Amino acid sequence: QVQLVESGGGLVQPGGSLRLSCAASGSIDSFAVMGWYRQAPGKERELVAAIISGGTTNYADSVKGRFTIARDSAKNTVYLQMNSLKPEDTAVYYCAAALTYSTYWGQGTQVTVSV
Repeated sequence: QVQLVESGGGLVQPGGSLRLSCAASGSIDSFAVMGWYRQAPGKERELVAAIISGGTTNYADSVKGRFTIARDSAKNTVYLQMNSLKPEDTAVYYCAAALTYSTYWGQGTQVTVSV
């Protein structure tokens, strides 16, 4: 059973930065895609950023130019660097890892952007 553990969330002022980490219990190289999703109160979960095994990345339009996803295979960890944070980025952020027929989720980490 794959386990994903997120960390790095918290309270930050608008314009600030946070780096989220997602540590996997096994090799992240076995996953076809790893990504970060978020869910704000009253809204559906949405894809924020994804990285495929070859290194190609994909971002939601709302975060392009501000967020960066990266993976460190040696540490079995995926990161989400979030800069220029806005109040509308407030949400629970989830890490996800996809195999051919299965998707695994972390427990989520809260990010709050507020003065």
